[in-house]
Amino acid sequence: MRFFATTTRSPSTSAPTASRPVLDTVDFRIHSEYAWRMPIPPNHTPGVRRSSDLSKHSAEVFAEAELHPVTVTRRDGEALVLMTQREAEDRSRLLEFAAQLITVALDGEGSLAERMAKSFPWILALSPTDQGACAQDLMDAARASFSTTQPHLAIAELTSWKETATAVAAGLGHADLEWLDVDESVERP
Repeated sequence: MRFFATTTRSPSTSAPTASRPVLDTVDFRIHSEYAWRMPIPPNHTPGVRRSSDLSKHSAEVFAEAELHPVTVTRRDGEALVLMTQREAEDRSRLLEFAAQLITVALDGEGSLAERMAKSFPWILALSPTDQGACAQDLMDAARASFSTTQPHLAIAELTSWKETATAVAAGLGHADLEWLDVDESVERP
């Protein structure tokens, strides 16, 4: 995402004037509210920082790490990755999900929904039609997550279907609803 700030400059000088607007690009993926006036080195690659940047520009590095993982290079050792705990947990959950999907894929007996129910028993709370839709949606979300390295896609789909199955098991989907045919006006409170 890029935001643009408008400034004006004279065509013959670099002094600001009101005659001609010029758009300056500010990339908020790199800048933060803590480091707004701190210059970024011209050879800086987004997501890669030197270990010395942690001591010299720590607020800027931490702000960038909140947006995406940052690789910290070191002269005396292997590079390290700085990321939020949520990002690390999401990656771990995605790997667990991948392991379960590999088990499903290797099992050659039954339909996809039946194989998924062995690894995810909560699927059995869903109707047979929903079991099939759930199995396919989980596989599609997993493929999207793996190909884009965005764990939240698969995790959100998994959580959504699991919560749906929990609600169905609790009987929340079987209540008889009474629909009103007459529109009634209600006063504002």
